[in-house]
Amino acid sequence: MRQRLAEMQLAVILLTRVPFGRLRDPVPRLDAAAWAFPLAGLPVGLIAAGVMVAALALGLSPPVAGGLALAAQVITTGALHEDGFADLCDGFWGGTTRERRLEIMRDSRIGSYGAVGLILSLGLRWLGLATLAELEAIGTLIAVAMASRVAPAALMAWLPAARPDGLGAQGKGVGTASVILAALLGGLPMLLLPQGWTALGVAAFAVAALAVIAWRKLRGQTGDVLGAGQQVAEAAMLLTLGAHA
Repeated sequence: MRQRLAEMQLAVILLTRVPFGRLRDPVPRLDAAAWAFPLAGLPVGLIAAGVMVAALALGLSPPVAGGLALAAQVITTGALHEDGFADLCDGFWGGTTRERRLEIMRDSRIGSYGAVGLILSLGLRWLGLATLAELEAIGTLIAVAMASRVAPAALMAWLPAARPDGLGAQGKGVGTASVILAALLGGLPMLLLPQGWTALGVAAFAVAALAVIAWRKLRGQTGDVLGAGQQVAEAAMLLTLGAHA
């Protein structure tokens, strides 16, 4: 039990900026904590939902409430996943060889592909959150935040590491059991929603497509690919739920 708690603590510390104590030795490996990634989405969803509720209570419009909820998510995670998505866009479409793509993705500067990709990602998620705010579907926001964090765990299990160092290289030990547990933790809340199955199916397809592209471009995954997986899954679920509202 102590080991499981440490793995959960590592997931929250790694994927959010939420204070969650200090890890004690021995610190668990990242691949051992992959099952707990959806639990890191719980505080992110709760904080964003609280901001949305407060905004609506103050009489702000759903688009404004959705935008503030999105800002709360970005602040709570330190823009970790957004940074990965932007780097992925720059690398995938800014480089012509595997080595050049990996080099670009390691560069902290953002290019035109990354900027455009980030604008589109934020814009699409904002639209989805505005729809949730209009419907006052606060619980849906929390469920999506948890379910979208199954994607990094699945990508670590599906794809080998594209480079010998970095975040992606720490996920080589993620097995089927960890992905199944993550899917149960992240997916069960979604199944309580009217269109939860549909949203999960669309998100799974989108993440699988990202995995195929990552294999073609890099022959594996990196930390940026993992972060992009969360972004793709979240946008897919928000837009699907909004379209079926």
